[in-house]
Amino acid sequence: MREGLAVTCGNCRHGSLPMAPHHIRKYQETDHKRVLELFSQGMIEHVPATFRHMLKLPQTFLLLLGVPITLLLASGSWLLALVSNVTFLVFLWLLARQPWRKYVVMCFQTDLADITKSYLRAHGSCFWVAESGGQVAGIVGALPVKDAPPGRKQLQLFHLSVALEHRGEGLGKALVMTVLQFARAQGYNEVVLDTSIVQQAALTLYLRMGFQKTGEYFYNKVFRLVYLSTIRLTYFLPSAQEGGP
Repeated sequence: MREGLAVTCGNCRHGSLPMAPHHIRKYQETDHKRVLELFSQGMIEHVPATFRHMLKLPQTFLLLLGVPITLLLASGSWLLALVSNVTFLVFLWLLARQPWRKYVVMCFQTDLADITKSYLRAHGSCFWVAESGGQVAGIVGALPVKDAPPGRKQLQLFHLSVALEHRGEGLGKALVMTVLQFARAQGYNEVVLDTSIVQQAALTLYLRMGFQKTGEYFYNKVFRLVYLSTIRLTYFLPSAQEGGP
């Protein structure tokens, strides 16, 4: 297996990266099923962290404590109090799943429905996969930001995901570096991305690589309902004149 790979992706091109025992290449149509699988698994994987996040909310604590006590005082039944808590926890688990499942469905119907069309046919965008042992083990995409602030050319990183069995091999960092090198070669000023507060491993990786927190918001009403905020991170690139590709 090659340890570095120079990729030409329509309008995308980046230099060699020191990697072993995997290599990064542009997306091919035969990768589609595996890409969707990795993305879906990566998103649903955040459900337990979201559930724990919700358990720590003050209002959750008050409900877990207040409702059983109220039922116990009103009915004198410990069983009813216990059942109410179990029912509430099941409801919280289902609620924790909702934003991630909804996001996966939305992406399946939009940019990931036709990755070639979404990422490989437009200028200044690309989608890469990391191969390990002959199998796609990681993915990442990048698209230009259409509503970037005046005077700033931004590239947005999307869908970074690494198979669970390949964590700790440097695939995530290599994929992010691929996007950064591509952005520099294409003359972008900034690389931006969004990640949730429960994606701590990803957040730590980005911050260590030089990304800076530049905003925080709720992705939609469902995320607001579970107090799951999204963090905007930005990597500031030197100008093409300063750094070159």
